Amino acid sequence: MTDEKVKDEALQILGLFHVLPRLVVFDLDYTLWPFYWYRECRSKREMPSLYREAKGILYALEEKGVSVAIASRSPTPDIAKTFLEKLGINSMFVAHEIFSSWTHKTEHFERIHRRTGVPFQSMLFFDDEDRNIEAILFQKWEYQAFWLAMV
Repeated sequence: MTDEKVKDEALQILGLFHVLPRLVVFDLDYTLWPFYWYRECRSKREMPSLYREAKGILYALEEKGVSVAIASRSPTPDIAKTFLEKLGINSMFVAHEIFSSWTHKTEHFERIHRRTGVPFQSMLFFDDEDRNIEAILFQKWEYQAFWLAMV
């Protein structure tokens, strides 16, 4: 399926909702792309790939006026940012919180909130690791978080 077809399908689905989140936060590994880049990709020279639907979904969110951000725990954020540039999607994200952390992304969300001013209850979070979702859900914040099952 092409990016344009995915975008059109995503726009149809988004059109079913009366209220959309102001900000959608994505993890990177096994959420936007099908690998752990910091384990499997050691060089900025490598060419990464996204899940085939990812770009179309990002375009649909952009068209609907929904901002997107990244919350990723990584020991080498420079490689992740290089990959985002190579994929042509780096500029789509209003916040890039990519850093090593033991906090299950709670610090990532605090930084995203401070950077964007978007209230937590207006955010939607996608991650493939249930421990990240659970940690965020048990915070004082009120917002939606979804665990993405690996297919």
